[in-house]
Amino acid sequence: MHQILVINPGSTSTKIALFQNDKELWQESCSYSSEQLSGFSKSIDQFELRWKDIQKIIEVKKLNVKHLSSIVGRGGPFKPLKSGTYLINKHILEDVKKGRVQADHISNIGVLLAHQIASEANLPAYFVDPVSVDEFDDIARISGLPELERKSLLHALNIKATAYYISQKLGKKLANLNLVIAHLGGGISICAMRKGQIIDVNNANEGGPFSPERSGYLPVSSLVKLCYSGKYEYPELKRKLVGKGGLTAHLGTNDSREVEKRIESGDQQARAIYEAMAYQIAKEIGAMATVLKGQIDRIAITGGLARSQILMDWIQDRIAFLAQVEIIPGENEMDALAAGALRVLTGEEKALSYQ
Repeated sequence: MHQILVINPGSTSTKIALFQNDKELWQESCSYSSEQLSGFSKSIDQFELRWKDIQKIIEVKKLNVKHLSSIVGRGGPFKPLKSGTYLINKHILEDVKKGRVQADHISNIGVLLAHQIASEANLPAYFVDPVSVDEFDDIARISGLPELERKSLLHALNIKATAYYISQKLGKKLANLNLVIAHLGGGISICAMRKGQIIDVNNANEGGPFSPERSGYLPVSSLVKLCYSGKYEYPELKRKLVGKGGLTAHLGTNDSREVEKRIESGDQQARAIYEAMAYQIAKEIGAMATVLKGQIDRIAITGGLARSQILMDWIQDRIAFLAQVEIIPGENEMDALAAGALRVLTGEEKALSYQ
């Protein structure tokens, strides 16, 4: 039996859970208000706050960390990495502390928090499939401007976990499957996975379908004009693209349940915008089908929005001809982190080394 402690720092909370093999024994969460976090200029500055709250949970749960098999922390937008479970070593710790990452995000400190516990108990600590997983074919990196290379940034943790689920359900090795997987949440990542490798994906911060909070693909020339219009400073415009775009920009809410209530009450604008999001999601799935040359074993839709029946119906109506569709709702991050560590502990995989 392997006991694994999972640490997952998010924008407004830190989740901590204990797993025995693949079974979650308990989960706790520390929530933070925007007022609490407003004084921190960088994510790493929140380390002490988050660490103290994790210690309190460990004390309340009377958890003896020395009895654990390992600790696993969420990974962030690090440098481009191949998919897998990585041993947390001095190199990743230094890169996070010195800001040698692709973006400042609270998920970056997941490795620091996991290491803090593991070092005190002399245990191995890991991170699994960070958002910077990069397995692109070279052709997928080329954009219309040589100065702007396409980058692989995606919801890799849940996408890879979904892929493992599909492979187990079909009784086939992931290395023998071609999948199109759509993660639908506050941001949207839709990828083409060939033989277990993510060979193309939309960058959820810079393109793809618009989502509850992000603008997705935009008319480029019009966007450039908006940048030089004098109406917005850079931080405000960036926030319009990521955080205040999509459903939020059109309807004033990022809550799909609220949008569905409006649709049920006869709000035609809400229906039009929500259906347009479904249209763009379906179109991106179709685009990834061409990457795989139509050779698709399954299309999987996951993430929080996969719970929306009306959205799933609209999407499936457009893509059902491509391949059988599997709907797997939820983020599943805690399970995915534990599963990645467990694969290493059981010898199914070897831990990768961050260089």
